[in-house]
Amino acid sequence: MHRLDSHGTLIYSPIRPPMAINFPINSQDHSINLSLPAKLEAILYLKGKPVSLKEMAELVQETPTSVEEALMALIAGYAQRDTALDIQEQNGLYSLQLRKGLGGLVQNLLPVDLSLGTLRTLATIALKKRILQSDLVDLRGSGAYDHIKELISQNFIERKRQSEGRSYWITLSDKFHRTFSVLPDIPDVSSIEPPKAA
Repeated sequence: MHRLDSHGTLIYSPIRPPMAINFPINSQDHSINLSLPAKLEAILYLKGKPVSLKEMAELVQETPTSVEEALMALIAGYAQRDTALDIQEQNGLYSLQLRKGLGGLVQNLLPVDLSLGTLRTLATIALKKRILQSDLVDLRGSGAYDHIKELISQNFIERKRQSEGRSYWITLSDKFHRTFSVLPDIPDVSSIEPPKAA
């Protein structure tokens, strides 16, 4: 952004850094106003496995009919765009997949030796910055346990047991930031437990 001052000198205004956005699926949180198709797209991406209309309806707290209409709009949108992704349906389950013929290209472009499922789990952790292992498994399914082991073995994430509770806190490692050239935009809070709800 720029403007001219009273002497005709061009003044550049600094660009504000992007704000971190917590993405709640729950439509009752008004901090971000996403359309229903966009929410369904996020669910399909984060789940990384086939999802039923009923499950999506429960996650977004909408009727199955509304979810089906929004999903058809999303599928039509993908069909009209030149995109590498595609929504596929099989036996009433929907998933977000790479279009046929792109698997080899993606494998050659990956900076690390991680499966697509593991990369999706890593992307989920990166979006959250810090997440409970139990919540991650809820989002990504039981296969996330294997993904977590793989990510720990390659030093992309760190895991620390809760001071109270049975799960683990999962955070991104320095190696993640170096490999993917992403600088953390929040201070390191891996040793701080969040305050308990009253």
